[in-house]
Amino acid sequence: MSISYDVTSAGDAASEAASGPPLRVGLLGTGPWACRTHAPALAAHTGFEFVGVWGRRPEAAAELAREYGVKVYEDTDALFADCDAVAFALPPDVQAPLAVRAAAAGCHLLLDKPVATTPADARAVAEAVAEHGVASVVFLTLRFAEPSAGWVAEQAERTGWFTGAAHWLGAVFAPDGEPGDYADSPWRRAKGGLWDVGPHALSVLIPILGDVTEVSATRGPADVVQLALRHSSGAASTAVLSLSAPSAAAGVGLEVRGTAGVFGLPEWRDVPGAYGRALDALLASARTGVPDVRGAEFGARLTEILAEADGQLPV
Repeated sequence: MSISYDVTSAGDAASEAASGPPLRVGLLGTGPWACRTHAPALAAHTGFEFVGVWGRRPEAAAELAREYGVKVYEDTDALFADCDAVAFALPPDVQAPLAVRAAAAGCHLLLDKPVATTPADARAVAEAVAEHGVASVVFLTLRFAEPSAGWVAEQAERTGWFTGAAHWLGAVFAPDGEPGDYADSPWRRAKGGLWDVGPHALSVLIPILGDVTEVSATRGPADVVQLALRHSSGAASTAVLSLSAPSAAAGVGLEVRGTAGVFGLPEWRDVPGAYGRALDALLASARTGVPDVRGAEFGARLTEILAEADGQLPV
């Protein structure tokens, strides 16, 4: 299926969104990401009414629900029945089947990345969104944070690209680092930086340089993966990804080079604000019926690329 990467269409849809009553939204997940980012943004957004929480740990769900004065759900289908939209803060392989069920129940979807870790599961989510006519947005931080989101849109308007280079080197599992909440994530330990931060790098490279037409992957130390990519524009790019970088070597960077010059990704830090803008995008898509370019279809494409790369790596 052909995917449009016109990054301006999402903003146009937001400006055209009709006013209306808030959408009832539920949260699935109770981990650090849900508590620090999702729940506060859901409670604060005037376009949504935060109505309930479901989690795999009932005691954590009850605590989070109590903090925000919302209902705790023991059954996901009951939450779906009470909601117009649902936000996911779950591991990808838990998220995907629940997203299919939520779409079938008529709920709009605010998904986390990666949508899934198999192309079949990711494609099932995208197909459910299309079949049931619901809106979807994948929360890809760089595509919603500012000034990075605006920078991507600006570069996507240019032509004549030659190459790009990205690195996302996290210290989540750094041997010299302090243990953090995300270090306890089983799926991150199993899948590594390719799957956790790879979607971020691809979410910027693709709208600027075009869809990936060829990919090759090599393994470095720890969970380091280096991708070599060919894009539909003819440009080539690389991405180096890890969650195990030494603390002193950790960092994020991306630049693109072409006939117009060299352009580097600006610094970004406003993650809570970025999640609020993802909610804006979901609301706009739900009210206008215009699919967001950062939706489930794009999420499925990212999973396909990552899975192709993963299949080339030694076990």
